[in-house]
Amino acid sequence: MKSLARAFLGMAAAVTVLAAGGCGATADKGGGADGGPVAGLRLMVPNSPGGGYDTTARSIAKIMEDDKIASGVEVFNLSGAGGTVGLQRTVNEKGNGKLAMQMGLGVVGASYTQKSPAKLTETTPLAKVIEEPGAIVVAKDSPYRTITDLVTAWKADPKKLAVGGGSSPGGPDHLLPMQLAQAVGIDARQVSYVSYDGGGELLPAVLGGKIAFGASGVGEFLDQVEAGQVRVLAVTSDKRIDAVADVPTLKESGVDLIFTNWRGIVAPPGITDADRQTWIDALTKMHGTDAWRAELAKHGWTDAFVTGDQFATFLTDQDKAVADILTGLGLA
Repeated sequence: MKSLARAFLGMAAAVTVLAAGGCGATADKGGGADGGPVAGLRLMVPNSPGGGYDTTARSIAKIMEDDKIASGVEVFNLSGAGGTVGLQRTVNEKGNGKLAMQMGLGVVGASYTQKSPAKLTETTPLAKVIEEPGAIVVAKDSPYRTITDLVTAWKADPKKLAVGGGSSPGGPDHLLPMQLAQAVGIDARQVSYVSYDGGGELLPAVLGGKIAFGASGVGEFLDQVEAGQVRVLAVTSDKRIDAVADVPTLKESGVDLIFTNWRGIVAPPGITDADRQTWIDALTKMHGTDAWRAELAKHGWTDAFVTGDQFATFLTDQDKAVADILTGLGLA
């Protein structure tokens, strides 16, 4: 499984009205046709409110609005099947230059495990925006005070301790506990994984004790950490992160695993070059703001901004790597 982890790490490093067709977003270099804010953009979140995709999309939209990069940006949710319902709708919206979808590694994996007819390679890649380390979390009243406590109990009875994640099998929240299990000597086939449609559904399961622990992006839980409702036992980054500076990494705790997730934005296939550039220009302006830098710090995200052809190459490589990994696990 270490080879799987290395393969995964290698690839990782490198919203509620839908518009059918219609004219594209008009703009010259990052503004509207008159040089003002871009109008009429819609950003779809392919899972439930409150999760990482939703938080990222709404942060982006708010900054675009506040900094007058775009006006009337509409964020909407279209959840289902690990994000592939939204993916299928995006592919079906061929030529719609006003629509884009917030996505990430989870949708890549779900497109295979859910046997989706639509694939991300059919979309128009716009930008990769962030990378994010994972976190292992428990409710405030959990008996597990450290990652060592949890691992000891988990190894004693892997099937008894259910782990929940905000992605379907094949997504990052699934791959993380599978790799963690292997790293501590547990057969991944013995792991009881419960899938939730995004962090918005995962969080109540952690708080309500429906699962022994949760595995997801660290940014999913920061509000609840500050409120004292959940405890982060470990983060999966190479080094500690500022947002939860007192939490050790897995490596510090004696577990040989590093894991990184990522998020990006894609548009439907067949949009015009002008519409593609409008999105890229708007996202690039957003990325350059002080407000976006503040969001990165607030959520514990790592800046990983690349656009256009560079993101397209990354996405193609990710798609192949995920397909290979899931095939090896018997999930694709």
